[in-house]
Amino acid sequence: MSYPGYPPTGYPPFPGYPPAGQESSFPPSVPPGHGFGVPPGGAGFSGYPQPPSQSYGGGPAQVPLPGGFPGGQMPSQYPGGQPTYPSQISTESFPSYPVFSPVSLDYSSEPAAMTQGTQGTIRPAANFDAMRDAEILRKAMKGFGTDEQAIVDVVANRSNDQRQKIKAAFKTSYGKDLIKDLKSELSGNMEELILALFMPPTYYDAWSLRKAMQGAGTQERVLIEILCTRTNQEIREIVRCYQSEFGRDLEKDIRSDTSGHFERLLVSMCQGNRDENQSVNHQMAQEDAQRLYQAGEGRLGTDESCFNMILATRSFPQLRATMEAYSRMANRDLLSSVSREFSGYVESGLKTILQCALNRPAFFAERLYYAMKGAGTDDSTLVRIVVTRSEIDLVQIKQMFTQMYQKTLGTMIAGDTSGDYRRLLLAIVGQ
Repeated sequence: MSYPGYPPTGYPPFPGYPPAGQESSFPPSVPPGHGFGVPPGGAGFSGYPQPPSQSYGGGPAQVPLPGGFPGGQMPSQYPGGQPTYPSQISTESFPSYPVFSPVSLDYSSEPAAMTQGTQGTIRPAANFDAMRDAEILRKAMKGFGTDEQAIVDVVANRSNDQRQKIKAAFKTSYGKDLIKDLKSELSGNMEELILALFMPPTYYDAWSLRKAMQGAGTQERVLIEILCTRTNQEIREIVRCYQSEFGRDLEKDIRSDTSGHFERLLVSMCQGNRDENQSVNHQMAQEDAQRLYQAGEGRLGTDESCFNMILATRSFPQLRATMEAYSRMANRDLLSSVSREFSGYVESGLKTILQCALNRPAFFAERLYYAMKGAGTDDSTLVRIVVTRSEIDLVQIKQMFTQMYQKTLGTMIAGDTSGDYRRLLLAIVGQ
């Protein structure tokens, strides 16, 4: 399970950040064929070509093209675009890219796809009529048997916001709770997928965290996946929602369910206090890289609190510049140093933060792949990623998936799932 080809990032991967000016810390003139783990020849991550201007946009991002791929090229799926990636980089470039498990999600307060140069596969339906949709769903569930296809057609072609309106219209028209009705008609993975699609994004996050800590054992991967990847605003909304919906304090639950350095990292994350200033301070990147080296590779043992402080407080663009400075200085990339210095869940958490800073869509593509690879399918992860990214960057995730694994996401889902569950997943992924 090694990391064959973590491809380059070609789009601004940070929904919800204010627009940047020029972020030119990564020389675009890096030769292809060098990988992570190869001592870099002075330049940043060799083989990780960087666009000269990065937009971490919350406002209208300064992206020159509708596809939002700085540098003037677009992937081949775009009309008139040229294939950006294969010509620039060989997929064997990253032989030693460390394997990690958790995944990152991102909802933005505004549709991130509008400002990010990334795109979801689900768009709000035109001529939307909540009452009419409620009626279609009612008919689909009335009488003997359930018309699943009718449910799939409505649910897969409406935005989350529209689904909330359908829920309200259903109650207004029929005096019944749509979710309860759906639950009684559906079961298994199909039920989980439909319920996820009807939850507002913040609530779905809070609910997933609660579920991960309920009962015996804790699903640490889910905690990492959500807490290590959100913007400050999202985290604060999740904390509020967790309190109002479940009457519980998220930080207290985390403290009682985790321990040690992992607990500290998650408690840091749920403060929602990461610096979100978009401009990069290169002097600080240099100093942070030095400090991380001295806290890990440059000493016996590890000063964990130094890693926690830098990775929990610096902005994503700043962390990228730090990773670049680190690989120049240490002749090893920061991800592999984290692998050497840490283990277990705290290692996964720290790597999640760094990997989000590098290339979000590739990161999700990899999570989806490992959710389906081998015997059995991790359906909860599959559902969570497909649903949460469906209105943000699932288009880019699909492109990355094809590039990294030489097959489409749809093909892999089709081979791993069945029935209405498969039909609905494929309708969302947009095969």
